Amino acid sequence: MHDLTWPADPLAAVTHADPYPYYAALAARPTLDYDERLQLWVAAPPALVREVFAHADCHVRPVHEPVPAAIAGSAGNVFGALVRMNDGERHAAPKAALQRALAALPQEVVAARAARVAASMAAARIGDARGMNDFVSGVPVRTMASLLGFSDLQLTGIARATGKFVACLSPLATAAQIAAAHRAADELLVALDDVEPGPLLAGEWDDPQVRRANLLGLLSQTYEATAGLLGNSIVALLRGADRAGVVQRTMRADPSIHNTRRFAACDLSLGGAHVKQGQGILLVLAPLGAAHGFGHGGHACPGRTLAETIVTQAIGALPGHLQTMDWRYRPSLNARLPEFVEVMK
Repeated sequence: MHDLTWPADPLAAVTHADPYPYYAALAARPTLDYDERLQLWVAAPPALVREVFAHADCHVRPVHEPVPAAIAGSAGNVFGALVRMNDGERHAAPKAALQRALAALPQEVVAARAARVAASMAAARIGDARGMNDFVSGVPVRTMASLLGFSDLQLTGIARATGKFVACLSPLATAAQIAAAHRAADELLVALDDVEPGPLLAGEWDDPQVRRANLLGLLSQTYEATAGLLGNSIVALLRGADRAGVVQRTMRADPSIHNTRRFAACDLSLGGAHVKQGQGILLVLAPLGAAHGFGHGGHACPGRTLAETIVTQAIGALPGHLQTMDWRYRPSLNARLPEFVEVMK
């Protein structure tokens, strides 16, 4: 644990070149440990991570701040309606509606839409590192937008607005990014009201505002988590991996989401430690790979199969031989998102 080449902490590990030996060392610790610098408890052993996920008093948000104060406004209103970001009975019905909509979505429809979007973007953009970045960030969110019913002519605008909205969800967001996210949230909500229903807009929702927010949530999840899976799969190809099964292997070995947080709703005894009400717990997910990279338990992402299908089709649209390029990781505290760069000559 004293190797200077290792990450300084679990948050720094997310963008480290090779954080997995460090994660393995963390996962070998049997207890919940407190990180004074991060002011967070750290849960890394798989059994302990599952225990925290399953604990009824470990909430996805602090009791006193269900919506981050920094994003109060239009973006915060969306956040407050997202079923994955909230606890309680009032979210049970919209969560069930979202799960029904995703379960009813034929994977052959997803595959066809993803293949069409990926083929179009690959033909127009794959040629250098910048084009690869556009492909990685664009294919997942444009496919989701298509499934929601947006026309091909609208996909670019929807993807651009989603990127602006997603930026505010990071603690690293600037004031300018948060202001832009409010405008983007308003734009996307209006667009979702006007769109002709696509495959994912079928079904009944009790509250149309909650419906719009959670459909926007699907756009934001694909923009980050699904794009991360695509980018990390391409990294694996650049390292010499076989294309067959690369997406499934990447989900296990180099997942998109490396950690998440829970907050104690009351004083708790967990993992040999006393956690005080309001304290945060960082759950290190990367050692669990595909099992938890899309969440777990009541807040598990119901779109894991959809993400896998989109990324598989995107990989299939890439040219047989990828040009040599390097990569680094975008600043993030929880998502491993490669950014491709030209090889220095």
